[in-house]
Amino acid sequence: MENRKVRVRFAPSPTGPLHMGGVRTALYNYLFAKKHGGDFILRIEDTDQNRYVSGAEEYIMEALNWCGLRLDEGPAQGGHYGPYRQSERKDSYRQYAEQLVADGHAYYAFDTPKDLDEMRDRLTKAKVASPMYNAVTRETMKNSLTLSEDDVLSRIEAGEPYVIRIKVPRKEEVRFHDIIRGWVVVHTSQMDDKVLFKSDGMPTYHMANVVDDYLMKITHVIRGEEWLPSAPLHVLLYRFLGWENVMPEFAHLPLILKPDGNGKLSKRDGDRLGFPVFPLNWKDPISGEESTGYRERGYFPEAFVNMLAMLGWNPGTNQEIFNLKELVQAFSLERVGKSGSKFDPDKAKWFNQQYLRERNDAELGAIFNVILTQKGINVSAEYVTAVCSLIKEKTQFTSEFWDFGNYFFIRPEKYDESVIAKRWNETAKNFFGELVRSFCSVSDWKAHVLEAEFKRTAEMVQMNPGQLMQLFRVLLSGQSGGPMLFEMTELLGKQEVNDRLESAIAKLG
Repeated sequence: MENRKVRVRFAPSPTGPLHMGGVRTALYNYLFAKKHGGDFILRIEDTDQNRYVSGAEEYIMEALNWCGLRLDEGPAQGGHYGPYRQSERKDSYRQYAEQLVADGHAYYAFDTPKDLDEMRDRLTKAKVASPMYNAVTRETMKNSLTLSEDDVLSRIEAGEPYVIRIKVPRKEEVRFHDIIRGWVVVHTSQMDDKVLFKSDGMPTYHMANVVDDYLMKITHVIRGEEWLPSAPLHVLLYRFLGWENVMPEFAHLPLILKPDGNGKLSKRDGDRLGFPVFPLNWKDPISGEESTGYRERGYFPEAFVNMLAMLGWNPGTNQEIFNLKELVQAFSLERVGKSGSKFDPDKAKWFNQQYLRERNDAELGAIFNVILTQKGINVSAEYVTAVCSLIKEKTQFTSEFWDFGNYFFIRPEKYDESVIAKRWNETAKNFFGELVRSFCSVSDWKAHVLEAEFKRTAEMVQMNPGQLMQLFRVLLSGQSGGPMLFEMTELLGKQEVNDRLESAIAKLG
């Protein structure tokens, strides 16, 4: 393995939108490949045409692109090991299935669905806990191990439907090393003779997966733990096909768990608790049901990727914020945990907030300006940028900018009632009247000057300035909380501040 270039693949099925767990699998593959100077490949596993969903493949590619996970090879990029859709590779699989039969490692099975049901019923009545087609039951079924060679040939020539099953050894241990889980040992008595080739002429996932990984020179298979039970079968296939010396290393990733309770995170959990589980919006082409994505909820792709990376992987330090380049440098499969990681929606928002705070103010201003234009508000880019620099510390998403900072563009029509009830009285009214007169004489309209003038005026009327500041904020913005008060006052401007104070005094009486 040391002399082979690292090549990994992300191999989703186009059966619907890409779950965030799938994105994390793609991410870990990408990080591992780039850490080791290798290739990151997308292979679409569409052998099950009955489950194919229109638009799903395009969704997968758009999601990876949004996350910044650039492909070295794939359906759109091409490459030396294509095609990159399994449905376009189907002619390459049969020869390997027939090779297994010829070498005594697989066999033709002619059992009908009725035959299979009767076998399972018989075993169930005999108190067999897990009825399956295996080394024992295959001796009583209709297959090339129990039928004569002539009978088998005549059935095939007559066009009788058949499948090709792997012939799992009866009493063996299958051992392989998993980078995350260590040595895995499974006895073949626990395995069934899985179908490798279906009666419709298409390979099953197991056959296609192993053949493609071999032909594409995949060095490491990094996938979800739901595939761990299939790994012993894949190990046997590598052995039976004579490819043991180039078998990829395995790493089975832990599950992403629901925030509350136990079990794998699902779309229902997101619907129930109000968070997305898909990277992008998805509209089901059949039912018309729409699901919101992280992109449309206002998450930055860098924040989404950073959050996903930390769900299962630990850098070994207290650092939590990593850009993609830093993740590549820090990542290792050895630091991926065995047990599942609970998804925390609040932590996801926290990650977005960190990236928002680090964003360039002008860039945030351009995003906010789109929202303002939709509302018919046209102000200078410089002003919008200055607003963003003040409010970004208090928000988690750019979509919150309007609700949080609309008073920078329109005067408040109502004021926080709890503050008014507690703080507004004749003395406060007199103070703010005096403050307007004081502010009128200020020539250097800067935050530190305004704060000093505010405190001087409060002292002049023998009031505690600290008891007046929240009321001052409410009179200017209508809200009881917000950005730094006197920086806000400076940005609103002298005329606007005095006009708002006079309007509030008149309204409140």
